[in-house]
Amino acid sequence: MVAPTALRMMQATRARMFRPAQAQQKSGFFVYRDNRVPYYQRLFQNHDGKRQWWKTHRSPYILYPYYTILLGSLTFSVYGMTRVLFGHKTLW
Repeated sequence: MVAPTALRMMQATRARMFRPAQAQQKSGFFVYRDNRVPYYQRLFQNHDGKRQWWKTHRSPYILYPYYTILLGSLTFSVYGMTRVLFGHKTLW
């Protein structure tokens, strides 16, 4: 048995899903957005020698901070393991 609140929520979702196209146009900007799939398909299937994660124009903004945090955490943990090896239990 479905709880009454869950039933009302399912009915409301179903009502929004089968709304006419004119009402959907006003409800959000993703409904009539241009299809970017062919653009990205050409971009990612282009054999230009780049790795897939470097192909977009936003890649440096994501990857350089990631690499910095990765290298910093690796360095910090190796530093801590070296100190523990020599018997120091604090960071400094």
